[in-house]
Amino acid sequence: METELLYALRDPAGIPSHPVIFLVLGVLTFALHIAAVQMMLGASTLTLWGAFSKDAHRRRLAQSMINVAKVMVSVAIVLGVAPLLFVQVIYDPFWYTANVLSAWWVIGFILILLVGYTLMYVFYWRNHHLADPARKLSCPGAMVASVVLLLVVGFIMHVLAQQMLQPEHWMSWYAPHGDLETRGTALHAFHPWRFLFFISLSAPVTGALLVAYQRYFRARDDVEPNYLDWVRDLAYRLINLGGVVSLVLGAVWMATLPEAVAGFAFSPWVWVAAAGLLGFVGFAHWVRGKGDSPWAYAVLGVGTVAIILVAVAREALRWAKLHGVHGYNALDYSINMDWYSTLTFFVTFGVLGVGVLAYYLTVAWRAGQTRGVYTASAVVDRMGNIAIAMLVLWIVHYFVLGFVWWAL
Repeated sequence: METELLYALRDPAGIPSHPVIFLVLGVLTFALHIAAVQMMLGASTLTLWGAFSKDAHRRRLAQSMINVAKVMVSVAIVLGVAPLLFVQVIYDPFWYTANVLSAWWVIGFILILLVGYTLMYVFYWRNHHLADPARKLSCPGAMVASVVLLLVVGFIMHVLAQQMLQPEHWMSWYAPHGDLETRGTALHAFHPWRFLFFISLSAPVTGALLVAYQRYFRARDDVEPNYLDWVRDLAYRLINLGGVVSLVLGAVWMATLPEAVAGFAFSPWVWVAAAGLLGFVGFAHWVRGKGDSPWAYAVLGVGTVAIILVAVAREALRWAKLHGVHGYNALDYSINMDWYSTLTFFVTFGVLGVGVLAYYLTVAWRAGQTRGVYTASAVVDRMGNIAIAMLVLWIVHYFVLGFVWWAL
């Protein structure tokens, strides 16, 4: 496709801040989103693995993991909005075209997600006794169907991401043999190894989560050490096996790249991402040798860094395809600077987001370290009041601003 046509499809109004900001935020938010997705998939798999077992440890872990899974779906949805917004700002000719070509699936995406999430809750509601191996499992098909549907949701997003990278095929997909295809019912492009690579990362990421999980509960005297030892061993097996499988699938993905970008497989971006994954596995081994030290929590942090490096390599590959092959430079998008919206975003993210998250994490930490009913201290109560006040102030600001613009 001609580069001039791609530029003509841009928003003539330009963008409200420098493209680099959207590029960096897109990578960061995608990394956090995909990490939440991987935790959800890993926790869901462990839920099913334990639910169909009579082993007490596996059933107990399943009870914990279903709680993790349902929360992580919410986190993944919230965090998934941001990278979609950022990509459609600077890559709008590609993203919107990919969506129009498969419009039926884009609309169906929401319905499939709602049904999948609801089925997860059905399983959760019917199995509050999941930790008891003597109790009969209820409605396991709901959880199986939930995982399948959530994987379908991920596959749809994968296809859209692939279609936006292939503008040279857009016309043949839209008008095959000269006949217009306007239904949008087809999924035109997918790369199985890329999809499987990101799915496989759920094993080491979930392993890192379990390392933190078992360390978190060791401060309490109502959780048996033998159960936590079992979880720790499982966590490191997931990190080891998942790390190897992910690297193999990543290598196959790089080996099967289109000819136009085949050289990317040997770029520094790929080596840095691979080094990040290997470093994550190596760090986990080092922490395991330290016993039950607080370093266990750092495994999750190092794993997050590794996922960010993978996200950077993914973005570099997109740049290599769209800029290197098709001549589209996202960094020369015209800027119509809007300082108010830019500052509002960073203040919301840096002040409101960090403040509220700090309160949630403080409560979660102290409640988890307390046996029985947790009573917040005066300091934690004050943190909560400040967090609520900031949320109320932001909501009032939102509606006041909207009213002012409406009135003008």
